[in-house]
Amino acid sequence: MTKKLWGGRFDKETDPLVEKFTKSIRFDYKLATYDVLGSILHTAVLAKAGYLTQLEAESLTSELNKIFDEIKVGNFKADDNCEDIHTNIQNILENKLGDVALKLHMARSRNDQVVYATKLFCKMNIGYLQSDIINLISAIDELIVKNEGIIIPGFTHMQHAQPVYLKDYLGTYKKMLLRDIGRLEYISNNIKITMGAGALAGAPISAEEYSRTANEILNGELKEFKESFHVEPTVNSLDAVSDRDFVIEIISALSIIAMHLSRLSEDLIIWSTQEFGFVDIDEAFCTGSSLMPQKKNPDVLELIRGYTGRLNGNLISILTMMKGLPLTYNRDMQLDKEPLFNSFEIISLELKVLSGLVKTLKFNKNKIEESLKDESLYATDLVYYLVDRKVPFKEAHTIIGELVKYSINSGIKIKDMPEQKLKEFSDSFKKEEIIALFDPRKSVESKISIKR
Repeated sequence: MTKKLWGGRFDKETDPLVEKFTKSIRFDYKLATYDVLGSILHTAVLAKAGYLTQLEAESLTSELNKIFDEIKVGNFKADDNCEDIHTNIQNILENKLGDVALKLHMARSRNDQVVYATKLFCKMNIGYLQSDIINLISAIDELIVKNEGIIIPGFTHMQHAQPVYLKDYLGTYKKMLLRDIGRLEYISNNIKITMGAGALAGAPISAEEYSRTANEILNGELKEFKESFHVEPTVNSLDAVSDRDFVIEIISALSIIAMHLSRLSEDLIIWSTQEFGFVDIDEAFCTGSSLMPQKKNPDVLELIRGYTGRLNGNLISILTMMKGLPLTYNRDMQLDKEPLFNSFEIISLELKVLSGLVKTLKFNKNKIEESLKDESLYATDLVYYLVDRKVPFKEAHTIIGELVKYSINSGIKIKDMPEQKLKEFSDSFKKEEIIALFDPRKSVESKISIKR
């Protein structure tokens, strides 16, 4: 049993089952980098406030930097016997420095230590995720350029609606992803990094001294983190240790991203079916069947669609966990980490694999052109044709509806009907003008309300 950050008030050893049940190091080891950064800043604050000598501060900072470097190169291994990563790092310092390390926890509680490290983790990983989204947007842009000019059937209710440009269809997902970037940017900017909240009531060091000293270090030795990790004075220490709004907002934003990626995946799954045949997904991003040798399954896209449930579940779990908590910190809050880390991991991997998949997509122009022969796609254009000849819109809508119904029931295409038959529906019809309307390019170019 390893040394804990607490225990003076207790006579008994913790029950082994309690040890196992309350441990968080199996997942909060991901906070190691940010815990070390916080300890480096806290060391500087303690030294400035006179709680550490210069020599003690230098010894602590030196050992913390060594741990930081080990984490950076992947040589740091968390001790599974420790209660959490914060205890793990404290124990390493105590083994190296002895009593000097015992001074590090002055004016600090794990309550503020955890939230500080979690906020740093979130801000850093939001940045990584934004880069992943930008890469997917670039892949979509490449796909648009490669397939410039292609027109496809547009759908509402999964039924043929009107012809649209493929670039506009794909551009819709680009718009979604750009909103995702903006949403993440807003959340990141709204995460305020503070120090000195203690367990809940603050610490005997001024708020200004915390922020000023910490930012001096961030402007100097840790300048690579200057912009993201700027420390602000704590205004309300109770709120600082009890707030998990930022976790909820992030997981909510990640759930929205998951929903966007799921919708794109669903379109590609449908388009890749034999019934549609609009697009071919590269074999490198598909799997086969253990029984049916002909199968080429879009498993990657199906898993992206499926993982959306996991991300939505992560959001619900955090909202449910937080809904009944009294102020301030409660151990329930330990359970925010797994859903948070899991959501980041899933979305990052989805964005990366989808970027690769999108770059390989090949559109089947022959299949698409065949589907554009469906006359129902041009029904609205026929309505506009009549409106342009002074037929009231509602009347024109009814006329074309009846015309389409007759075409379906009789099995005769509208463009194959004699002009005399067309005039039974409206005297305004001229066959050669009607035939000209069954042109996908003419249809999309007639929609001038869209700024291109």
